[in-house]
Amino acid sequence: MKELEYPFDCEELIKKKKTYRKQLLADGTTRIRKKIAILGGQTTQNIKLILELFLLNYGIEPEFYESEYNKYYEDGMFDNPELEAFAPDVIYVCTCVRNITDFPAMSDSKDTIASLKKALTDRFEGLWQSLKERYHCAIIQNNFEYPFFRLMGNKDATDPHGRVRFVNSLNDHFADYAAEHENFYICDVNYISACYGLDRWSDPYYWHMYKYGVAVPAIPLLSFNVANIIKSMFGHNKKVLNLDLDNTLWGGIVGDDGADNIEIGQETPMAQVYSEFQEYVKLHEQLGVVLTVNSKNDEENARSGFKRPDSVLKESDFVSFKANWDPKSHNLSATAAELSLLPESFVFVDDNPAERAIIESSFAGTAVPEMTEPEHYINVLDKSGFFEVTGLSTDDLKRNEMYAENAKRQALQASFTDYGEYLKSLDMKAEIQNFVPLYMSRIAQLTNKSNQFNLTTRRYSQADIGAMAADPAYLTLYGKLADKFGDNGVVSVVIGKIDKANKDLHIDLWLMSCRVLKRDMEFAMMDELVKRCQALGICRIIGYYYPTAKNGMVKNFFELQGFTKTSEDEEGNTVWEFTIPADYHRKQSVIEVNGEQGE
Repeated sequence: MKELEYPFDCEELIKKKKTYRKQLLADGTTRIRKKIAILGGQTTQNIKLILELFLLNYGIEPEFYESEYNKYYEDGMFDNPELEAFAPDVIYVCTCVRNITDFPAMSDSKDTIASLKKALTDRFEGLWQSLKERYHCAIIQNNFEYPFFRLMGNKDATDPHGRVRFVNSLNDHFADYAAEHENFYICDVNYISACYGLDRWSDPYYWHMYKYGVAVPAIPLLSFNVANIIKSMFGHNKKVLNLDLDNTLWGGIVGDDGADNIEIGQETPMAQVYSEFQEYVKLHEQLGVVLTVNSKNDEENARSGFKRPDSVLKESDFVSFKANWDPKSHNLSATAAELSLLPESFVFVDDNPAERAIIESSFAGTAVPEMTEPEHYINVLDKSGFFEVTGLSTDDLKRNEMYAENAKRQALQASFTDYGEYLKSLDMKAEIQNFVPLYMSRIAQLTNKSNQFNLTTRRYSQADIGAMAADPAYLTLYGKLADKFGDNGVVSVVIGKIDKANKDLHIDLWLMSCRVLKRDMEFAMMDELVKRCQALGICRIIGYYYPTAKNGMVKNFFELQGFTKTSEDEEGNTVWEFTIPADYHRKQSVIEVNGEQGE
């Protein structure tokens, strides 16, 4: 919904929240369901209602538990049958600077001030630990906005007695805790309030009238940031920047003006604007965001712009380079196919409103931000939260490298007439083992991201993954795949629930990254799964397929693995059985698994 994309009209969102909710729920989108508990140190009603809108827009249908006003500590620290029965997936602790009741006094010694800080941080750490132990779910905690007055003026930021300095020290402590604890995230209210304007954000009127620590008109900004954290945790981030060139990455039209005359570099103020934007775009490679070009241009002219010595971006930064006179919708679709991604993983960045309108009408899930003035390009992309980071795995950091390696694989494939010989030439090696702590984050990430090759599309937090790995009632497998071009990292996950009485294994989750499609990794996983089942005395594997709008490609997956379909309901949900034969033969012979070559 365009009204929920940055930059949005905060007051309009508040005014029409019920109308927008009704429209979102009626739009036919299939959403994942998540339970979110909001424990508030301030009034949270409107924060919850607006948060729901953003989550619905991100494909997440939330169910909420909401604490009574300022009962966040009691709800989290003590027995709470209602919250325990709710079983939240996420707990959001929505506090504000008004919840700090003991600030340093001018007469306090340094030791007294240190004790005040320790008492407060111990209180919060005790709360977070209690929430973790009781509910085993992700926790989001606000840090603190600055106080709305400075008793000592500028010295408030440096004097140990200053409230500004005290808040800074608390925020530093919260940040250190988040860095050291998994599944714990900070909503950076200190930054959000600064962007909005602290005087407006902390308007005392809203506290004294309604007990909102944030001004009501600013609530959508707070809710939007919380929604970005949640959608990132559950794999709804974008992955690709699909970039126009003329008047987007540089000023002017390279085909008309020539590479020597486009605006880039340090010679003019506008050239500096475009160079700064290129620097910002290039930084995204560090997050594993894939950079691609989508330009209406002669290819030679388009490439010439990146050959300038003062161009920050170079041709080598782009995994896909489409510069031609085809419709940009065709180019985006082709790029998505090359990367084995859905168009909804893309952010289309173009200064031309007509091109943006075409992409919006062609691909419902593709993000199409309003790129108007070049000096505001960074602001629009940065505040939209497309690539919100809640965790960076090794695979994330290597994503651009992995897609570049895929391009080499495709080039090699073109030189073979026999596909089997091509697979053998890749010299593939797989590591397929039980879940281990090293890969828990990546495994959880995969369960929340993979849609096309995901048979049941169940979603799990890292805490869930850890619990199943430690539970002997579950059989868990991860699969890594490497070849002569590089390491793809963890690309496949299988989770099965063991039924000892009937000697069955029920497949709870089977997924694989689409970047390793058609390389027989799914058969390698099946071979290893059977091997593990035989060692546990399991005689039969039960598989389940639940169709979604995105996973049709695996509708017949179990049939290809040798399963027999035993039931199918009106919605297309199917159940499959595989009785493990004593003389089971491996299904693949092109991948070396755990140091052993397939037969």
